[in-house]
Amino acid sequence: MVAPLAQVAALAEHANALSMDFAKNAPLQSITLYLFFAGTVAMGAGALYFFLLRDTVEPAYRSSMVVAGLICAIACFHYFKMTHVYQESGGQFPTALRYVDWLFTTPLLLIKFPLLLRMGDRGTKFFCQLVLLDVAMIVTAFIAETSPVNSLNWWMFFLVSCAFELLIVGVLYTQLGTAIAEAPAPLAKALETMRLFVLVGWAIYPIGFLMARSGYGEAREIVYNVADVINKVGFGLVAYHGIQAMSHTRAESRPELERGRSP
Repeated sequence: MVAPLAQVAALAEHANALSMDFAKNAPLQSITLYLFFAGTVAMGAGALYFFLLRDTVEPAYRSSMVVAGLICAIACFHYFKMTHVYQESGGQFPTALRYVDWLFTTPLLLIKFPLLLRMGDRGTKFFCQLVLLDVAMIVTAFIAETSPVNSLNWWMFFLVSCAFELLIVGVLYTQLGTAIAEAPAPLAKALETMRLFVLVGWAIYPIGFLMARSGYGEAREIVYNVADVINKVGFGLVAYHGIQAMSHTRAESRPELERGRSP
């Protein structure tokens, strides 16, 4: 009897799975499913792109490109798993997998600031500070996410997580503000844009969290999927553009310096 029961359970699970045919699911479910697939492809393409770009930048900035590739590669793996869970479960949100992804990728996003600023030993302080604040933010947000909606724990840990996010923004705009302002102009501009990704782009996640209170689960997953691609792939592209712009500026200034030195 065990084998037939297992087969019945497997068939029941398969019957609940979402179809790749848009018309066979609820419209929001189909859009969400397609965006999980799109997120997987976008993250995979981003990872390959950044890894291939590693040798096209100055040696001092190659580690930054490797980090950008790792961020997208980790996200690609988790998006592949989330797609499978969402489809096979019939639309259950892969919340735990999403937070595991954030636990690994968001600290890597933040350490790009000291990496690009080439702060040496001074950067270790900011590296540790940003990573600890970020891990605390993700852990407390996960506790809130897995608590009953509108319960004391739901609100308390959500607000604590928001406080950690504000502290991260504070470090980037105050403690690292001078170092960013003193960086070469093209790189400083890129770093300022990257700060906006954290200030504005990351604000989408608390907003999405509150959407659960109103029952907009499907819409929230759509917002998260789009925001993740922008905040990971877009973040890396801005960093790469800043590095390349700085290298071009230096290359253009060298002939002028040499002409100025010639008799």
